[in-house]
Amino acid sequence: MPVTLFISDLHLDPQRPATTRLLLDFLASRCRGAESLYILGDLFESWIGDDDDNRLHTTISAALRDAVAAGTTVYLMHGNRDFLLGRRFAEQAGCTLLADPTRIDLYGQAALLMHGDSLCTGDTAYMEYRTRVRERETQQAFLNKPLPERRRIVAALRTTSHVANRDKPDFILDVDPSAVIYAMSEHRVQQLIHGHTHRPAIHELTVAGRPARRMVLGDWALQGSVLECTARGCRLHTLEPV
Repeated sequence: MPVTLFISDLHLDPQRPATTRLLLDFLASRCRGAESLYILGDLFESWIGDDDDNRLHTTISAALRDAVAAGTTVYLMHGNRDFLLGRRFAEQAGCTLLADPTRIDLYGQAALLMHGDSLCTGDTAYMEYRTRVRERETQQAFLNKPLPERRRIVAALRTTSHVANRDKPDFILDVDPSAVIYAMSEHRVQQLIHGHTHRPAIHELTVAGRPARRMVLGDWALQGSVLECTARGCRLHTLEPV
């Protein structure tokens, strides 16, 4: 039976080798035989440009390319941490870049795929920041800087983000229910799959007077989180560290 897999929020970083090992094991084992793998953002903790010579990027690119060669189509969506990931990396990894949001056919039923950060509309400070850094001129100005300077800027931003989020209430960091309903209604779907919030769960709700589901992927900080979908339905799975 065909299987489609969804993951997100791995936040791969050289400082967290256990997460890298878990992903490499997943790509070489459980992922094999799957029809498709969708990575819905924040594959990496940060991304300062496709010209970065980080060895981790080469390792992951090769592993993704091997999964594609084995028969699994891999799709990549930008997250709030790696939104600068470009076509050069995607081509090297044999992956297809997806827009956020993207509507797909999932075994006969429409599903909306998102990273999820755009649904957190209650965090107005972040939404303003998100709009600013997604502007083409802002991104190009950053990418034109030397690699060492880009590394320093991203390191400072990560520290600032950590401090800011530490003081925000939980409801601000979660999705806004009204934003969820709006997105699903706009795209005429009864299924939404996203990550970002690090709160894995399958939520039942009502959209346009019909039953609907919001399926949230977990992060990979301590263990893996995978949504496995077939024609019979979808289930969340946890991958234990290797």
